[in-house]
Amino acid sequence: MRVLEGDKVTKYFGGLAALSKVDFHVDKGEIVGLIGPNGAGKTTLFNLISGALPLKSGVINFRGEKISGLKPHQICKRGVSRTFQSIKIFGNMPVFQNVLLGALFGTPTAMSSADAAKETAKLVEFVGLSAVSAVPVKDLTLVNQKRVEVARALATEPQLLLLDELMAGLNSTEVAESMELVTAIRDKGITIFMIEHVMKAIMNICGRIMVLHHGEKIADGTPKEVATSKKVIEVYLGE
Repeated sequence: MRVLEGDKVTKYFGGLAALSKVDFHVDKGEIVGLIGPNGAGKTTLFNLISGALPLKSGVINFRGEKISGLKPHQICKRGVSRTFQSIKIFGNMPVFQNVLLGALFGTPTAMSSADAAKETAKLVEFVGLSAVSAVPVKDLTLVNQKRVEVARALATEPQLLLLDELMAGLNSTEVAESMELVTAIRDKGITIFMIEHVMKAIMNICGRIMVLHHGEKIADGTPKEVATSKKVIEVYLGE
């Protein structure tokens, strides 16, 4: 079943085509990677899916229903949640309260304060942050700040999670742990679409990879197919 589908998705910034007639899809239960050089249009695509930016033309459907044109909070409540390339957290608030906000305000149906708190505690534990639950997020390491953002996104009860460079800036041990976290999220029944520059992660946990270059889709296939594509090697991976 196709959870997410885009048809001829196009976005201009002034006269520059950030995305040009891009077709894409994500099937239920997949981990799909999105790669490409800086400026290829990857985060722009996530911004269009999540409603942060309006489309120029084309359409985006989630579970068979059009979501392009909806506000970000409406899309979130339909079951699409995301993290950000530049972490967006409430730095002075503790970990627990950051995650609690997702449970209180982002879920498809309203949740009582008690139920939201219970769910928050489970998610804080799930991402490995129970020991720092009461610590202001600004005082955490980068990897743990990213985990707070993941937990907050999960608190909205998504069916599709968009991860924008979750592993950027992390060391090899943190990358390995983050790969395990992504797989664990998928094992909870949540479909994942992820932007990532860490090739070890993309090649090992994604079943399929889509490649953008100058706003156009140049490849879409298994990690092996993408890694051996002459065009992808030429514009992104290198020899």
